[in-house]
Amino acid sequence: MADKGILIVVSGFSGAGKGTLMKRLLNTYDNYALSISMTTRSPREGERDGIEYFFVDREQFEERIEQNGLIEYAEYCGNYYGTPRAYVEEQLAAGKDVVLEIEIQGALKVKKQFPESLLLFVTPPSAQELERRLKGRGTETDEVIARRLARAYEESQGMEAYDYIVVNDDLDTCVEEIHRLVDAARRVPVRRSTFIKEIREELKGFAKGAE
Repeated sequence: MADKGILIVVSGFSGAGKGTLMKRLLNTYDNYALSISMTTRSPREGERDGIEYFFVDREQFEERIEQNGLIEYAEYCGNYYGTPRAYVEEQLAAGKDVVLEIEIQGALKVKKQFPESLLLFVTPPSAQELERRLKGRGTETDEVIARRLARAYEESQGMEAYDYIVVNDDLDTCVEEIHRLVDAARRVPVRRSTFIKEIREELKGFAKGAE
C-alpha cells in the first residue's frame, strides 16, 4: 500500500504566475494532480468550465457550502472561491500529490483541516514586477489592478504562515525548486507513516531473535 499523497497548497499574489507554474509542474512531473477550484467569477477569455475552474453562480456555491462539499472557501474581490472535497480526498488516498492553487484565507483553513499539508507562497521578485505582470495581462481595468495590488499588501501580512516562500523569477528554475521542496517534504517522518510501520514490523523479527 502506497503512502498517502501530500496536499500542496500554493498561494501567491494575483499576477505572481501561479497558474503558469502549476501547468508547467504537471507537464514536467507525473506524480501531481491539480485540484480544480470552484468560483462564482466570470470566466476570462480562453478559460473553460471544468478545466481552469468550475464556474457556478452564488446560489449553487452556497448550496455546496451547506452540503459540506468544500474543503475550504473564501470570498475574494466580490467572488467566492472554494475547493471541492471529493476529488482531493480520492487522489490523496491513491498516493497522488494534490496541488491546491488557492488564496491565503483558504490556505490557512486547509492547514487546520490537514496539518500535514505543505504550504508554498509564490511571489515575483519585487512589487514593481508584480505591477508590470498585472498590467501585461491586459485583462483588467486600472481600477481592478489597483485593488489587486492593495490586496497583495494585505496578503503579505500572512506570508510567515507558509512553509516556504518561492520567488518566481525564472519559470523553469521555479518549477524545479517547487518539485525539490515537495520531494524533501515527502521524506519527513510524519509523511512516511506507511514505510515506518513496515520497516518497524520487519525489524521486530530481528529484535525477537536477539532475545
